[in-house]
Amino acid sequence: MNGVLTVLLDIFRQPSIIVALIAFIGLTVQRKGASDIFKGTIRTLVGFLVLAAGAGVVSNSLAPFGEMFQHAFHVQGVVPNNEAIVGQVLVEYGSAAALIFFFGMIVNVALAASTQYKFIYLSGHVAFYMAAMIAVIFGVAGFSTWQVILWGSIAQGLVMTVSPAIVQPFMRKVTGTDDVALGHTGGAGIALSGLVATITRSKKRPSKSTEDIKFPSGLGFLRDTTVIIALSMAVIYLIVALFAGPDYIQSKLSDGQNYVLFAIMQAATFSAGVFIILAGVRVVLAEIVPAFKGISERLVKNAKPALDVPIVFTFAPNAVLIGFLSSFVGGVVGMTVMAVSGTAVIIPGIVAHFMTGAASGVIGNGAGGRRGAVLGAFANGLAITFLPLLLLPVLGDVGLSNSTFSDADFGIVGLILGHVSSAGGQAAVIVTLVVALLAVYGSSLAFRARNTRREQAATVEEQEKETVTAG
Repeated sequence: MNGVLTVLLDIFRQPSIIVALIAFIGLTVQRKGASDIFKGTIRTLVGFLVLAAGAGVVSNSLAPFGEMFQHAFHVQGVVPNNEAIVGQVLVEYGSAAALIFFFGMIVNVALAASTQYKFIYLSGHVAFYMAAMIAVIFGVAGFSTWQVILWGSIAQGLVMTVSPAIVQPFMRKVTGTDDVALGHTGGAGIALSGLVATITRSKKRPSKSTEDIKFPSGLGFLRDTTVIIALSMAVIYLIVALFAGPDYIQSKLSDGQNYVLFAIMQAATFSAGVFIILAGVRVVLAEIVPAFKGISERLVKNAKPALDVPIVFTFAPNAVLIGFLSSFVGGVVGMTVMAVSGTAVIIPGIVAHFMTGAASGVIGNGAGGRRGAVLGAFANGLAITFLPLLLLPVLGDVGLSNSTFSDADFGIVGLILGHVSSAGGQAAVIVTLVVALLAVYGSSLAFRARNTRREQAATVEEQEKETVTAG
């Protein structure tokens, strides 16, 4: 018996095996054929190993960057990059993260089925990253493994339900429908963009849409994520390398290789690592997410898929570029403030500024035109610069690395859970989650009552019109 338990424990210490088992369960529930189940399970296992390998590539490229930055500026330089930090987290919290991800999706479906928040979060890769961060925070708080999984899954399900809901009012303005939602860990920053755009909108002189602007076709390459990451990171690495100096780099880091070439190759390696990770994530989730989508469509009436940020890019392509640039400027401004104040410095995370900045530009444009796109995305840039800084202390030893979680939802969720834990311990965290659940159900009842009143008023108005017409 002890031998069997040992084997089981070894299995559950391997995140790749757990994720493969999740895919196996999902495919079996869908009643797929034996061939599809076998293929999907193996692809998931291999895909997760690809993800882990890519995370190692990214981490290795960030290590010399952190040393260069600290030597050049005598401060801790931290790059917000979800793929990089998740790679470090999986070493210790991988199994818990995988189970939180799995059960969190179930909680999301249950909340969507029992409340007015009908959002099924289908952006599985960022949901997995959120699960990893929650596993870290609950682990640092001292929860046992089963408590980390139980309460972490509830926290995960709440985030996956609430995050699309706060962006949805602005999504309706962009898409013109209520059929699709935005599911991404940048939801809070993107919603902030819409709020800023709404507040700064002028009713007397409304700003024109970004789509009235004609960009040179030669800048189209900036819409390719891989290209923009490689180029932007190359610029950042080169600037830091120039300040660090050739003597330090060639004697301490590059083993004699020219410091400029070394910086460029490290930036390219970073981009390659991100590419590998995203490829691995796509393989893993291609088998899991469709299973949950099929289940949710049968269980949740009027379910709305919450999809990744590229879903909004086609509605305002010019706003994508404007949003990215404005968000990045916000990141540079925030970095400058940190450098002057002497804190750890959050380097603008290119992936975060491109993805959430672009979406913030589209949402800002929908709410307030060009002005809204620029100011809203700039606000997002500031948010995803200062939130990661505030998040570092609550991540324990993980917060001491050269990378951290980037998007706004990580900052909001992490700060709430981390500070609640610090102030009141495990009991305070549990109470907070229970209160959050009650708030979701309470607000759902309020929305349901409001919608009922509106439907009744519309029915009465229609009956009155029919009466007048008949008369």
